Amino acid sequence: MNLLVIGSGGREHALVTKLKENVEVQKIYCVPGNPGITKIAECVELDIMDNAALVAFAKAHQIKLTVVGPEMPLSNGIVDAFKANGLACFGPTQAAARIESSKTFAKQLMEKYDIPTAKFAVFNHAEQAKEYIRAQGAPVVVKADGLAAGKGVVVAMTIEEALAAVDMIMCDSVFGEAGSQVVIEEFLVGEEASILAFTDGKTIIPMVAAQDHKRVYDQDQGPNTGGMGAYAPAPVITPAISEQVMKEIFQPTVNAMKSEGCPYSGCLYLGLIMTADGPKVIEFNARFGDPETQVVLPLLDSDLVTIMQGCIEGTLADVSVNWKNEAAVCVVLAAGGYPEKYDKGDIITGIDEAEQQGSYVFHAGTASHENQVVTNGGRVLGVTATAFDIRQGVDKVYQAIAKIKFKDMHYRKDIAYRAIKSR
Repeated sequence: MNLLVIGSGGREHALVTKLKENVEVQKIYCVPGNPGITKIAECVELDIMDNAALVAFAKAHQIKLTVVGPEMPLSNGIVDAFKANGLACFGPTQAAARIESSKTFAKQLMEKYDIPTAKFAVFNHAEQAKEYIRAQGAPVVVKADGLAAGKGVVVAMTIEEALAAVDMIMCDSVFGEAGSQVVIEEFLVGEEASILAFTDGKTIIPMVAAQDHKRVYDQDQGPNTGGMGAYAPAPVITPAISEQVMKEIFQPTVNAMKSEGCPYSGCLYLGLIMTADGPKVIEFNARFGDPETQVVLPLLDSDLVTIMQGCIEGTLADVSVNWKNEAAVCVVLAAGGYPEKYDKGDIITGIDEAEQQGSYVFHAGTASHENQVVTNGGRVLGVTATAFDIRQGVDKVYQAIAKIKFKDMHYRKDIAYRAIKSR
């Protein structure tokens, strides 16, 4: 069978790697892919937002299953287009993807169905948002309503920071149309974690819980990024908390989406915070997280193709999903200056040597130039190691990283520090 994966980052590299384990898979195409993916799949230059071109490609190449990585094609209705043409596509419909593409939709859904989350207010005008902030005080969280590549959230510790965030999002339009509306949320205190789940709209199967590191510098300092690393399993998600999350968040959310006329199928990403009042939702994503995917999928001990087909066909209850009794740690190697201004085109060396250490090196922001791999983004590589436990995974991943070099390479030295400290 032939498969198609949409996307170009580390998440897609991890997806292709896992999907390729299925013995029935003959060929995987990736649109547009990256230099790391070219080793295991054929990369094709197509516009991931051109549904008609993607449907035509899938038909011409007898694609049995298409897997969508990024959020933008989902919000653009790629799943709807494929379904209309009788093609299997893993992911939610455009209407269901609103759980990520509109923070207002997600918050109002949670409010309506009593799903635990931060108190919030929605504003279409900057001055009204500022008046609310002055009345509420700080700290407070300011979010662009729409998709902003994981960067549309400002955790403001002072009123001045919050007001500046409103200006940046609504007045300066840094995130374009995504910032035409803002959500102002109460600041919640607690440890964060992510739980991804497979669902066919009825059955929900959670994956191994992970913990992302959003801040760019060690000890969670500096600005937020798309993610500087992750590890799984996250000790903060105990079996009791997992049960609570399923009962109070996952099941009510999937039920709510069905009630609202937009049943959810695919991967549902839950960003959680463990507050004194119990777990609460920070955000939902309508797809696999990045870099969480790079630690969760290497721990999957079942066939991913079969699971995804079960989600699409509504037969997930009949699929066996098992996990390895191991741990995984991913460290993101970023370009100097990220998440602000950074250079591209710097030569990367040592990838093969790092992989020979027994680690995965997932390409995130790379390109090929004159037969060499060069930097082509802020988050350049995600190095993942699996091991008996988190501590061994940390040691193994940093040994692999020592082999890789590029100009001004930056990475956090403390990934998984919470897990190690909790032991």
